Amino acid sequence: MKFGLERFLEDPALRAPLAGRRVALLAHPASVTRDLTHALDALAALPDLRLTAAFGPQHGLRGDKQDNMVESSDFTDPRLGIPVFSLYGTVRRPTDAMMDSFDVLLVDLQDLGCRIYTFITTLRYVLEAAAASAKAVWVLDRPNPAGRPIEGLTLREGWESFVGAGPMPMRHGLTLGELGRWFIAHLGLRLEYRVIEMQGWQPEAAPGFGWPVERSWVNPSPNAANLSMARAYAGTVMLEGTALSEGRGTTRPLELFGAPGIDTRRLLADMRQLAPDWLAGCRLRECWFEPTFHKHAGQLCAGIQIHMEDPTHYDHAAFKPWRLQALAFKALRRQAPDDPLWRDFAYEYEHDRLAIDLINGSPLLRQWVDDPTAPPTALDALAAADEQAWRAARQPFLLYE
Repeated sequence: MKFGLERFLEDPALRAPLAGRRVALLAHPASVTRDLTHALDALAALPDLRLTAAFGPQHGLRGDKQDNMVESSDFTDPRLGIPVFSLYGTVRRPTDAMMDSFDVLLVDLQDLGCRIYTFITTLRYVLEAAAASAKAVWVLDRPNPAGRPIEGLTLREGWESFVGAGPMPMRHGLTLGELGRWFIAHLGLRLEYRVIEMQGWQPEAAPGFGWPVERSWVNPSPNAANLSMARAYAGTVMLEGTALSEGRGTTRPLELFGAPGIDTRRLLADMRQLAPDWLAGCRLRECWFEPTFHKHAGQLCAGIQIHMEDPTHYDHAAFKPWRLQALAFKALRRQAPDDPLWRDFAYEYEHDRLAIDLINGSPLLRQWVDDPTAPPTALDALAAADEQAWRAARQPFLLYE
């Protein structure tokens, strides 16, 4: 198969509409060709392309920032001599001066298929800016490594944020190019928009179910270390809003969770008793880990690792990472009802709303966890309705059937 970047590089006819126009690139470390050449270098080598600027999202164009909420600065690329603007620095939305640096913006970002992943918010912001300034946006499309499944509550009105780009479930099941089509329709934008589609993407094919496993994996963000993380992320990202470690400071971030003093055997038993169907499609293993930094650094944590590597254990259609992680919170509340679970801090610079609510796009999940009388069927009913509605809403924007 070929990614959008590779088709764009190989076919001059795809580039012909850019003749005489100034071109910019929005990219990050995973914006590479199959031979692992970065998109900025590959595009700069094209004699028929006039590259005048570049943009980096959260964590930077080349990947210079390791943790969340660490900003990047603008700079001049030392090889090409063009400005590189940060969209996770003093601004999140491109300024008029930034927009004046190009006519067409090429977007080549590897997404993880999860609403909270900030690259899709950055896509929304550049689409809005392009519509306001009569600029064009072309997406060089890439796979959604989490595939087509849909899961989670839809973000409620008024809960938009940098980690909540719009009313979609946590697992949206779209590629970045398809998401751009949906944003344009949802927001009523008018602009030149084009998707350079992938060739041969098969999101239902084993063993990758969205990710072509013959391709090298390059971390799109520092803690997105492999395909297993991408599959689990729609659930484990919620740990960022809790006192539990999500494994930052270990070699398997966002594939495991834990904290000092947890009775993991009881935790697993309670999860199986409460909603055994929510544990399908993977294997859960008791584990112990000591983060070298971040939450519980230097402390021994008892936890659970989610395993999706073995094809005899992994069931792509059955695996529900958002429900699995929600169930773990519910079981932990049963085990230690008075322990502080929800982390109160300025998550993504938001000071007046709890991080867990920002992550979920409403207080609904937190309220379900905290209500000892609320059964799993109550959350399931809410989520199932949202998932069904999104399945219909996204249909017109699919490019790969």
